[in-house]
Parts: sequence; C-alpha cells; structure tokens
Amino acid sequence: VTAKTAFLFILPQYNVSVPIADGELVQYHYGLKDLVTILFYIFIAIILHAVVQEYALDKINRRLHLSKVKHSKFNESGQLVAFHLTSVIWCLYVVVTEGYISNPRSLWENYPHVYLPFQVKFFYLCQLAYWLHALPELYFQKVRKEEIPRQLRCITLYLVHITGAYLLNLTRLGLILLLLQYLAEFFFHMARLVCFTDENNEKLFNVWAVVFVVTRLFTLTLYILVIGFGLPRVESQALDPERENFLSFFFNNILFRMSVLLLVCLFQASMMWRFIHFQLRRWREYCNEQSSRKRAAATGTKQQTKPLKRDTGYHENGVVKAENGTSPRTKKLKS
Repeated sequence: VTAKTAFLFILPQYNVSVPIADGELVQYHYGLKDLVTILFYIFIAIILHAVVQEYALDKINRRLHLSKVKHSKFNESGQLVAFHLTSVIWCLYVVVTEGYISNPRSLWENYPHVYLPFQVKFFYLCQLAYWLHALPELYFQKVRKEEIPRQLRCITLYLVHITGAYLLNLTRLGLILLLLQYLAEFFFHMARLVCFTDENNEKLFNVWAVVFVVTRLFTLTLYILVIGFGLPRVESQALDPERENFLSFFFNNILFRMSVLLLVCLFQASMMWRFIHFQLRRWREYCNEQSSRKRAAATGTKQQTKPLKRDTGYHENGVVKAENGTSPRTKKLKS
C-alpha cells in the first residue's frame, strides 16, 4: 500500500515513453510532484551534512585549534569541497555519457528539451535539494550574522540559475555551466582549507586563479555560442505552449537576444571585477608582509651589532650594589 507513496518521494516522477528507432525510451518531464522528491532529498542532504561535519571536519578542527572565525570558514569550505568534488564527478559523468561534450550541437538542437533522461533529471533534483538544505543549515551551524548575507546571496544565485535552466528547458547548457562553476569553486575552497593548515602555502590560490579565468572565458563563449548562434537557428520558431517552446520564439528577435547576452556579459564582468579586486588585495597584503619582515630583519641585525652593558647588581641612589646588598668592589684583605 505504501509503495506508491514511497516511490513518490524517492524516484523522479512524470515518466514518458518516447518512441525511437529501436523501440521506446523512458524519459522524464517536470511538474509539481517534483517538490515532494526535492523535500525528501533535502532531509538526506541534512543527514549527509551532519555526517561530514561529525566524522571529518570536527576531528580536524580539534587538531588545528582554530579561532571562532577561522573555525566557521573552515567548516564552510570543508562542506563545499565535499559537495563540489561529488558534483564535478557526477556532472562530468552525465555530460560524457549523454554526449553533450562530444557533440556541442546537442546543446541547442531539437530545442526545447522537454523530456530529460533519468540521470539528468535526478541530478537537477539533487542540486536543488542541496542548495535548499543550505538555508536551514545557516541556523544549525550557528553562522555569524556578518556572514549570513553573503551566504544567502550565494545560495540565491545558485537556486535561480539551476531552477531557470530546469524550467526553461536549458538543462544541457546548465550542466556544462555547472561543471565549470563547480570546478572553479572546488579549487577555491580547497585552497582555503590548505591555507588554514599552513598560512604560507598559497600555491592552490594561484591554481584557482588560472582555473577561474579559464572557466569564465569558457562560460562566456558557451553563452554566445548557444544563445547568440545556436537557439536562433532552431527550426520551430512559433510560440507553442504545448511544447513549452518559451525561448525559441523570443530568441528569433535580435533585440531580446542582444539584451540577454548583455546581461550575461555584465554578470561575468562583475565576477571578474571581484576576482581582480581580490587578487589586488592579496598582492597588497603580500607586499606589506614582505616589507614588515625586511624591517624586522634589519632592526634585529642592528640590535645584535650594538654592544650591551650589563650590570652585575642593581642601582640604588646612583650606586651599583650586588644582589645581596654588598658593594661589588673587591675588598682589601687585612694582614
């Protein structure tokens, strides 16, 4: 009796048999029942979050003896490293097996991509569940009030982009963009973890800087390729609500297409500006640290070359006396 209800929580819904040359292929659509599945995986994400925190991060924190501020940042980066690494491997597997990398034309061909393979839909449901679970985790992890606006902004941006790609049938493009974004975020948070253990080790930050610039270029190139050149060439440009052909009708208009590309370019430019600002701040801090070390080394050498006069006793009324109160002068022995 409870099997149907259990499947509603565990497995994706709205399966459709699509006829192909060899027979039929089972694919999936989206609907309101997806909210129930997402709710179930929110609880799964909370449990996994607690397991990683209890059995990995807390044990490392006890050994490092970090301050409260670094303790909070270490937990945040540790959780995101585990999530980004899992998502990169999973997303790469989906992209390779579905042939989206070997055939870039599949990103816009036969748009709209209303019917999704099982692994694509399940990936999107798990991604939405993770970023929704991050909202109550702000309370469970007792995040400082100063950090809450920044984390809320990050969670909101991820939810908007993933939900938009899922509802607007841009799942194929969204998979590639998530793979690039998660790859850059993985190196950043991994560099933070290494910096907490060894503050002088910043090699991974240099690796992250290269990966970040490369991923931003690839992201901008994909947007221009798919939105600027791919979607306008879709054969069916008429607005068809039954096929959910929401975007292909508008992408035929050059003004709409240029406005979307302008928004994308502005968003990528703002991310690059924050990146350049972050790198300049790091460079300033490094220069200040090097100059302070040189000053400390110079003053240390001067103090070593300056002769030091040490008294054997202490001063009292301008007279040097020994520690036991007697005069330090040698007394003449009487015969």
